[in-house]
Amino acid sequence: MTDITPSSNPLELDTHIHDADIERLFGPTGQLGSAVTSYRPRHAQIEMAKAIAQAIVGQTTLIAEAGTGTGKTFAYLAPALLWGGKVIVSTGTKNLQDQLFLRDIPAIRLALGAPVSVALLKGRANYLCHFHLERTQQNGRMTSREDVGYLRDISRFIKMTNSGDKAELSQVPETALIWNLVTSTKENCLGSECQYYQDCFVMKARKEAQKADVVVVNHHLFFADVALKDTGIAELLPSANTVIFDEAHQLPDTATLFFGETISTSHVLELCRDVLAEGLSHARDGAEWAKLVVPLEKAARDLRLCFPPEQVRLSLPQIPSSNEFFPALETVKEKLETLLGTLEKQAERAETLDQCRVRALALLEQLKAWGKEAPPESELIGQECVLWVEAYSSSLQLHRTPLSIAPIFNKQREGSARTWIFTSATLAVKQDFSHYTSQMGLLEEKALSWPSPFDYAKQGLLYIPTGMPEPRSFDYTDAVVDAALPVIIASGGRAFLLCTTLRAVKHCAQRLRDEFEKQNLTFSLFVQGESGRTELLEKFRQSGNGILVGSQSFWEGIDVRGEALSLVVIDKLPFAPPDDPVLAARINAMERQGKNGFVHHQLPEAIINLKQGAGRLIRDETDRGVLMLCDPRILSKPYGARVWQSMPPFTRTRELKVVEDFFHSLKTQPEE
Repeated sequence: MTDITPSSNPLELDTHIHDADIERLFGPTGQLGSAVTSYRPRHAQIEMAKAIAQAIVGQTTLIAEAGTGTGKTFAYLAPALLWGGKVIVSTGTKNLQDQLFLRDIPAIRLALGAPVSVALLKGRANYLCHFHLERTQQNGRMTSREDVGYLRDISRFIKMTNSGDKAELSQVPETALIWNLVTSTKENCLGSECQYYQDCFVMKARKEAQKADVVVVNHHLFFADVALKDTGIAELLPSANTVIFDEAHQLPDTATLFFGETISTSHVLELCRDVLAEGLSHARDGAEWAKLVVPLEKAARDLRLCFPPEQVRLSLPQIPSSNEFFPALETVKEKLETLLGTLEKQAERAETLDQCRVRALALLEQLKAWGKEAPPESELIGQECVLWVEAYSSSLQLHRTPLSIAPIFNKQREGSARTWIFTSATLAVKQDFSHYTSQMGLLEEKALSWPSPFDYAKQGLLYIPTGMPEPRSFDYTDAVVDAALPVIIASGGRAFLLCTTLRAVKHCAQRLRDEFEKQNLTFSLFVQGESGRTELLEKFRQSGNGILVGSQSFWEGIDVRGEALSLVVIDKLPFAPPDDPVLAARINAMERQGKNGFVHHQLPEAIINLKQGAGRLIRDETDRGVLMLCDPRILSKPYGARVWQSMPPFTRTRELKVVEDFFHSLKTQPEE
C-alpha cells in the first residue's frame, strides 16, 4: 500500500461531484497540470470525466468508449477518487496494473490533495509461499541445474521482501518452472492450518486490500474470484462503491475462460507427483504409492495419445464414437477412483495427504461430466455450453465453456447498488455498442463514445495495396511480404508486421530474413517467441530500424510512441478460425434464434480486434505513420464498407508512390 502527501488547496470530497470540480481539475489552469508536467487538457477527456462522475453519483452503469489519446485513465480516476468510498479498478494486464499503481493514481491523488490509500492485489501465483518453498528445499525436486540456482535466489529473497511478490525478483524469469514449486494454488494451500499462516504474503496482500480506498486488480484476478472464490475480491466487492473495468473489450474472453471449466491431463500428472511425494513422506507403510500412481499416469498419457501429435481443437460431437478417447477417458476415471480409495484411508495421517484427497475427488467429479460417448450437439446447446477438447504437444485439456456469459455476469452484478464503469478505446462498431452489450448482458445500460483528439487525416495514411490474392490462397503470406517489403524499405524499418496466426509469423519472419540477406538490407528483425514480449519491445525501441513480427499478443496493450514505430502492417482481417469449437457452437445457437452468425458476431468481433491492431500506430499528437492493410476483402466484399467506416479517418491510398512520398516528407520536414 502506498501513501502520498496531499497538495495544498485540496478539492473537497463531497456527496456531489459538480462540473466545476471537473473543470478545476482538468481545465487549462487546473490542478492536474501542476501535478503532471506533461499533462494537456482535452475537451473529450473533460466530457468523459463529467459523464463518469454522473454515473458514480447515481450509482449506475456506464459503457464508455474513448478513442486513443483521450486520456481515459484520468477521466475515470478523478471522479472515482473525488466521490470517495471503496473503488476497485480492474485492468487488462499486470503491466497496466503497475502503471496505475505507480504512476497514474499517485498523480491524481497529488492533484486532488486527497489522502487516498491504494493497494495492488495480484493472484496467489504471484506471491511466494513459505510452506511450499520449505517443502521444495527439503525434497530437492529440481528439474535442472538452473532451478537449483534460482532456488538459492528465492531463498535469499524471501528473507528480505515485504510483499513476497515474485515480480520484485528480476533475476529469476517469470516463466521459470521453479515458481510452480514455491507458490501455492487454491488446491494445495493449507489456509489457516498452515504453520506460516500469520506470515502468508497472500493473506497480507488481501488484508492491505481490505483497508485500502482504491484496489487495483486485473481481469483474470477479478473473474477467477467470481468463479473460484480464491482471490480475495469476494471480500472486497460488497464494500465497493465503484467498480471500473479498463481495457473492458477483453472482458468477454476473460469471463468466458473463468466461467467455464477446464480439466487437463497435466492436473492428473501433478496430482500423481504430489501423492507419491506426500505418501512416501507421511504414510510410507500405508500403500505401495509408486504402484498406485503409475497406472493413473499411464492412463492420462494414453488419453493424450488418442489425438494426433499436432495441436487439435474439437468439439465433443466432432469426435467419432469409435475413437479411443471415450474408453481411454473411462480408464482415467477408474484409476483415479482407485487412487481416491487409498487416499480416503490415509488422509488423516497428514494435512497434505488430505489435500491430495480433496483434489482427487474434485477431478473425479469434473470428469464425470464427460460421459462414455458424445451427447448430441442439440443437447449441449440446450445446456447452454459446449464441451470440447484441446490437444497440446504433451497434454490434453477438456473444456466446458458457456455459450454466453451474459446471464452469469448479470447475476454477479445483482445485489447492492454500485457504479459499474466499462471503458476501452474499442467497444463499438460504427458507434454501435450492441455486439459488446449483448455479450456482457448490458443491453439496457447507457453507452457513450468520445473520439480521439488526433488528426488522423494529417498524421497518417491508410494504404491498401493492389493485386493481392484472396487470403485463402496458398501464396497469400508470400504476397503480404512482397507487398510490405518496399514499404518497409521506404519507412526505414520502424515497423510492426501483425499476423493473425503464429504460422504466418514464422513464415513472414523467414521470408524477411531471406530478403534482407538477398538485398543486403541491414534491418533488425524481432520475432515473437524468440524472446519475451517486454524484451522484444525494448530491443525494438532501441534498434532505430527494427521490424517486429508478432501475432495476437502484439495487437493490443503496446505503446510505442514517436519515430520508433512509423509503419504497422496487418496481414489480414482478424476473423476467428471458423473451426473454433466455441465459435461454431455460438454461431449455431445464434442461427437457431434467427440471427446471422457472421453479421452479428464474427464481423463485429473482427472489427474490434482490427481497431486494436490499428491503434498501435498513432499514440500521440506528434506521431506520423502508415497503416497498411493487406486484405483485399476490405474493398471486394459487401461487408468491407462496415470495416472502413469503423477505422480511424486516415487519408487513404492504394498507390505505393504516395506511401513512399509520405515517408520521404517525414525525413525532409521537421515535425510540427
